Amino acid sequence: MTNPPKYFVVEASALPEIFRKVAEAKRLIETGEAETVHQATAITGISRSAFYKYKDAVRPFNDMLNGRIVTFQIRLRDEPGVLSSVLNSFAVSRANILTINQGIPSSGCALVNIGAETSGLVMPVEELMLQTEALKGVIKCEIVAG
Repeated sequence: MTNPPKYFVVEASALPEIFRKVAEAKRLIETGEAETVHQATAITGISRSAFYKYKDAVRPFNDMLNGRIVTFQIRLRDEPGVLSSVLNSFAVSRANILTINQGIPSSGCALVNIGAETSGLVMPVEELMLQTEALKGVIKCEIVAG
């Protein structure tokens, strides 16, 4: 009977550089930035043997306590550029937009729902909501889920 594997959550800076490079090589392959293991290892400066030795043991940890998906409901004036300014505001704050659903404008307004992953925010979610609501052409911004 074999012992089950043991796992540790370790700050990336405390890991030997090879583990960080293997994780980066895996990311390059998964995102298509490198088409082959050979390309990914060349970019990261590791040997293919090191990659294969550690590839199944090294996985980035996505901290689900810090990252969460929030759904914003935003009422906009039906004017050119308003949605663009909202999306730019989200980009600057480092919110990762997952979904956008815009209703057909009526009475000069449009309702937009934006689902965003917020682990990379450079500000509190509430501040993003207030900042968005302050944009020209935004009537109301609220969090409806998250």
